[in-house]
Amino acid sequence: MDEDLDHMKREELIEEARRLRQGIRQHRDSSRHELCWHHPALWELLPEKTDPVPVVPQWPEFMRGCIKYRQSLDKQAPDAPRTDEPYEE
Repeated sequence: MDEDLDHMKREELIEEARRLRQGIRQHRDSSRHELCWHHPALWELLPEKTDPVPVVPQWPEFMRGCIKYRQSLDKQAPDAPRTDEPYEE
């Protein structure tokens, strides 16, 4: 799947690593309501071009997952700043 890397020159590999790191940093630096979004830009960094359609849970199950995710943030990042900022489209 990653055979393209075998044919890249050193400079190309370094540039690819920088490009991927920038994409990872952008995702890592997501905050607030951005944490809840679908992130196709991250997957577009891969060389294989697909357009995967996610399986989307029904609303009640989806909301249970959101609550579990938010609870995991309380455990994994208990000292992270909190906000009451409302979601704006």
